[in-house]
Amino acid sequence: MTRPPYSYQVTKRLVDVGLTLLVAPPALLVALVTALVLAVELRGSPIFLQRRIGLHGRPFTMYKLRTMRHPQFGEAPDYRVNDWSSFYFNPPGEEDPRVSPVGKFVRLTSIDELPNLLNVFLGDMSLVGPRPEIPEIVEQYPDEFHRRHDVLPGIAGLAQAHGRSNLNYAEIMELDLEYVDGHSLTMDISILSRTLAVVATGRGAR
Repeated sequence: MTRPPYSYQVTKRLVDVGLTLLVAPPALLVALVTALVLAVELRGSPIFLQRRIGLHGRPFTMYKLRTMRHPQFGEAPDYRVNDWSSFYFNPPGEEDPRVSPVGKFVRLTSIDELPNLLNVFLGDMSLVGPRPEIPEIVEQYPDEFHRRHDVLPGIAGLAQAHGRSNLNYAEIMELDLEYVDGHSLTMDISILSRTLAVVATGRGAR
């Protein structure tokens, strides 16, 4: 990978911090109100912490709002992919039945992602970049897919700007690697504006 100019890296970080501080007050208010509603509905903590893989393959803790009911005792998700051809080329299945009624709305509006702004402020993520994946999936990546870790993961990426969950994994990876190979401030601004439009219409939310 060819490293982007230092001026781009500095400018991108300044934009990340500046925009995060700008939107933090209203975002925090919306997140707090939503968290209270989710806490009542889910009867538990509305904050969801999950390990994700970031820049250069380093793990970090990502902050989100919980939208799923807590698993029953003994339940554990299985992230093994037994059929990669099906996983790559088929869009995601139906909506997860564990998602609560309020959680559906929170996902549709992407309010559950607002705590990601803390990750941006801490430097684990950027406003724009490939969405970070969980370690269990990353461990099963083909070598080429690991190039997506050459840049900071983001809240919004090319995949989110092109329809989010309407895409299959192969299309997501193609867009992520396209971003890795050609990211610039112009592309970042375009992705942010297109993602806002997608979120406003709820297209591809699941």
